[in-house]
Amino acid sequence: MTVLQRSKVSHNRITLLSRRSKDRMAEGAFFAITALPMVILLAVIVALVIRSWPILQTHSLWELLNGRTWHPSTGEFGFFPFIIGTFWVTILALILAVPPCLLTSIYLSEYLHRRTAAIAKPLLDLLAGIPSVVYGVWGMVAIVPWVQRLRPYLAGWLGYIPLFKSNNPTGFSILAGGIVLAVMIAPFIIAVTYEVLQTIPEGSRQASLAVGATQWQTIYHAVLPQSLPGIIAGVVLGASRALGETMAVLMVVGNVPTVPSSIFDPAYPLPALIANNYGEMMSIPMYDAALLGAALVLLLIVLFFNILSTLVLRRIRRTRV
Repeated sequence: MTVLQRSKVSHNRITLLSRRSKDRMAEGAFFAITALPMVILLAVIVALVIRSWPILQTHSLWELLNGRTWHPSTGEFGFFPFIIGTFWVTILALILAVPPCLLTSIYLSEYLHRRTAAIAKPLLDLLAGIPSVVYGVWGMVAIVPWVQRLRPYLAGWLGYIPLFKSNNPTGFSILAGGIVLAVMIAPFIIAVTYEVLQTIPEGSRQASLAVGATQWQTIYHAVLPQSLPGIIAGVVLGASRALGETMAVLMVVGNVPTVPSSIFDPAYPLPALIANNYGEMMSIPMYDAALLGAALVLLLIVLFFNILSTLVLRRIRRTRV
């Protein structure tokens, strides 16, 4: 082997080592960026646990989660009414939002002309950019009075159903909060569902239509089954947004720390509790720890439902393989 050949071989080796080192550096950088959200999440959980530790030392976790009385002046910190209020408002918002959002996404994706959909879709996306306080003001001036007028009629027609019984004379209620929240999460569910429907291969539609199926039969039997995991992901995204929404909900839901039994009863969700009281009570150590404990509970609830939805999606994909 000549000197020139040796130099070429050594140069190739150096180039290969340089490429490998660059690949490892890029891989390490990508790993660090990918792991950063998890590190931030763990840091938030640890910070909340440390700050809420004083309340956990004086009250057991079961006492906090199952306690129905909230009197900080007497040392009673029960999270149960706030947790139930959060679930009431969130579930009602999902019940009101999911069916029309799903139908809207199907119409935009399957029925509406492409050019018209290209105009209508951005207009719907604009709803996601409206500040939550604007939704809250709209709820106070429009939804709350409407719910107040609606309650006597529904109580008269459906008074035998506990869900519609209430002595609340105002319109500040779970129903008002659910309606406002449903409007707020609708753009997110529509956007995700629409994009998922657009990813379904056109061949699936054409094959169904070719054997004589109608357009709705094609959507029901060919499009929706393939897009089900994505639709569930969109609903979970909306539910996560609903669980953590603060300003708009606290303006219309009533903020009364009692366990509701009707959609016309007021409620007090966990985000509203934290937003209403934290700034004023930082100087009281136990109250401060209780509010940060409420934030920890809210975070764990959101994590639980996101993890549960991920497991459900994986199971759906496995059953289809």
